Amino acid sequence: METPFVTSIIQKVAEEIGAVVLVDPECIFVGLITFKNGNTSFFRNTRFSINSSGSTAIAKDKSVSSFFLNNFGYKVTEGKTFFSEELCEEIGNIRNIDQGFYYAKELGFPVIVKPINLSQGIFVTKVHNKQEYYQIAKKILQKVSGFIVERFYNGNDYRIVVLDDEVVSAYQRIPLFITGDGQSNVLKLMQQKQESFIKNGRKEIIDFDDYRIKKNLRRRKLNFSSVIPKNNIVYLLDNANLSTGGEAVDFTESIHPDFQKLAVSITKDMQLRLAGVDILASDITSPIVDYTILEVNGAPSLSHYASFGEVQTKRVENLYLKILKILENENNREKH
Repeated sequence: METPFVTSIIQKVAEEIGAVVLVDPECIFVGLITFKNGNTSFFRNTRFSINSSGSTAIAKDKSVSSFFLNNFGYKVTEGKTFFSEELCEEIGNIRNIDQGFYYAKELGFPVIVKPINLSQGIFVTKVHNKQEYYQIAKKILQKVSGFIVERFYNGNDYRIVVLDDEVVSAYQRIPLFITGDGQSNVLKLMQQKQESFIKNGRKEIIDFDDYRIKKNLRRRKLNFSSVIPKNNIVYLLDNANLSTGGEAVDFTESIHPDFQKLAVSITKDMQLRLAGVDILASDITSPIVDYTILEVNGAPSLSHYASFGEVQTKRVENLYLKILKILENENNREKH
């Protein structure tokens, strides 16, 4: 069984500081780090005890975290949460799937519909009409008990990764796309993209059955058999998560101090030490004119970011080395 990226990096940096990593052979993204001074700390994939369980849980619930961020005075997306019929009955709330549609109409299509507590861009969809709305809302409610309908905002999608007072990395995330060559059809171009991902260590991350890809192709009057003209770009997904095939443009060296301060402040106010702050903005290399917080992630995954080059891999290794040094020097007290 191949060792997961995060586990392999933890093993590598642990060796540098004389720590020992015990990994569960049946669940190889879970482990226990024992430091030279006797302190120990568990990790589970990208979750470390550096963040408290309460703060991480708040960050994971997109609706709740948005409420608190708005209360702290940050600019967040305008949206509301809606629930399954079962949960509506249980909590005495009428915000069901139909109410969600009326709210979407009130905001004005297109809107973004997304689950309240799933990660990696799963089910995040830009919907343009009633049919698309009900299609995605029903899909989400088969998996979780609620979803968010929010206003669609234009802008570039950035992730800023923070550890305490430092911005570790900052990059723009571009949604999954293909570029035409004038000869290959959509399916072939997608296969070529998948092959390039595998070559760069990103594994098979394009889901060819993703209904969102087919929806976006239909909107452009295309299908898997369509030949794309040379140099034409077709965006297959609306969400820019790297885990669903997005690509990164690194701005770590050029992010403006305004955005650095913003990301650090958000992280502190959410009572996190490690966070991925996702924002929409026109340009993070210039002073802040406007921005919108998409969400805050208490366990940011950086494996796809690391696959973009040696510089990025080194940044991720340095981040995990700093995390381990922090955990080593903390009191041997489990935060959960």
